[in-house]
Amino acid sequence: MWFSVTVLLLATCCLADVAATKEKSASQNVSVLFVSRLASLRSRRMVGGTLAPHVPWQAMVSVSDGKLGGGYAGGALISDRWILTAGRNLFVMKRQQDIQGKEPVIPKVYLGISGREEADESKEVAVQKVVLHPSFQNKTDWDNDLALIQLKKPVDMSDKVTPIPLPERGQDLEDALRGSGVITGWGLGILFTPASQLKHLVLPLANHSVCKSEYAGIDRSPAVDDNMFCTGRTTFEENVCSGDAGGALVVTDAETGDIYAAGILSYDKPCNRHTHGVYMKISSYLPWIHSVIRGDTEESAALRSDAMSKMYSWQPAL
Repeated sequence: MWFSVTVLLLATCCLADVAATKEKSASQNVSVLFVSRLASLRSRRMVGGTLAPHVPWQAMVSVSDGKLGGGYAGGALISDRWILTAGRNLFVMKRQQDIQGKEPVIPKVYLGISGREEADESKEVAVQKVVLHPSFQNKTDWDNDLALIQLKKPVDMSDKVTPIPLPERGQDLEDALRGSGVITGWGLGILFTPASQLKHLVLPLANHSVCKSEYAGIDRSPAVDDNMFCTGRTTFEENVCSGDAGGALVVTDAETGDIYAAGILSYDKPCNRHTHGVYMKISSYLPWIHSVIRGDTEESAALRSDAMSKMYSWQPAL
């Protein structure tokens, strides 16, 4: 009898152990499945980023057929013949010490695409010339990091290709809807590989002084000034990364509903290391942008002033 009871107890314990093992295994499988699904979701997300809809102002700017370091970047179509991008995008080697005394590369430009594989001759637009900001890299790698690209022919506007407006007088970042903006690009993703499809991030506008403090002691990073502004990370700690530079941060005016490009991404190195992306504030550069698009020469301002002076002087005093 005691033998039978002992056998019965041992069998019960074994069955209990087997059940516990199966339960634990099932629990682990669920955990693995959850982590796998989460990883899959995150992998879809610049470091991170979510797949973007078609963005008609997005341009791809390519200076070589090589890897990301010297290859492609972003740009924003701002009229039927002009694209605004980061000045550093027009050089294979980006640093001030490598650029001094060298002319920018005439890039290949593609419009109306979302996938990198679409960047072929059918979507390429011919470039007439490039114009760097006259004070580009006057002190550091990131100063006045802007360039304008003129196309040889006006592009036809369509649902695939449409410019993004520039700020109007009085439009201020402080009035941006939800205190955020949207940036798009093909930069490095969660696995630090270039995105095959255009992605987007909705990023919060950041405190200027906090952003400036972050980079104050970091070598080869921007000296954040009043011609720049910053964004932070998303709640999932997603951020811009290498290859996103030149893209426009687009905001919505909370009062008027106007959508416009507030900045051009310059410092695209935060990735998962730093908090803030740094942009050239377009409103600070509007006089230069308009002067280039008008085709001003060194004499243009003096000629306008002389004509106005003469017209006033030829009239009787009011």
